Amino acid sequence: MIRILVADDEHLIRDAVAGLLDLNDDFEVVGQAASGDEAIATALRVRPDVALLDLQMPGPDGIEVARRLAAELPGCGCVIVTSHGRPGYLKSALSAGVRGFLPKTTSARDLAQAVRKVASGGRHVDPELAAEAISAGDSPLTPRETDVLALARDGAPVEEIARRVSLSRGTVRNYLTAAIAKLGAANRHEAVRIAAERGWI
Repeated sequence: MIRILVADDEHLIRDAVAGLLDLNDDFEVVGQAASGDEAIATALRVRPDVALLDLQMPGPDGIEVARRLAAELPGCGCVIVTSHGRPGYLKSALSAGVRGFLPKTTSARDLAQAVRKVASGGRHVDPELAAEAISAGDSPLTPRETDVLALARDGAPVEEIARRVSLSRGTVRNYLTAAIAKLGAANRHEAVRIAAERGWI
């Protein structure tokens, strides 16, 4: 019997996934969680074989939950199930120890196959996402450029970004200019859009 944890902040989706999994004779849903913190606490308590994690949850996101579980519960295989299947997220997830990465558009049959594969020690990555990740390449942005651009995504003015990252306004402008140039964007709004689409911020 494969013991499964389902973590998603959307109640309807979480219940639907748990219900679909319970239709399989070899699956048992042993826990559900609505946030990253709850997912970690529940996993450590019920010790599932596989944790299905939404990418974007309150508290630690699915990738951070997977990173923590890889350290604290290495016998649990983590699978990200997301509607944000961008190349940068896939690469971050794999580097965090995630063993499966699927879009929420996947079929119940494919989800079940992925769970079985991960439970047996294998990996399962959606082929289209894998191809996109390979063709997209790595982010050209430095960690500091990434931080500044991520803050710009929220519409923060240069002065606020400078305050939040403890840099001068001129230095923040330089990082934004460098990011815009590296991404071939016309302005910071387009740079934010490009980086977000590729999962780099």
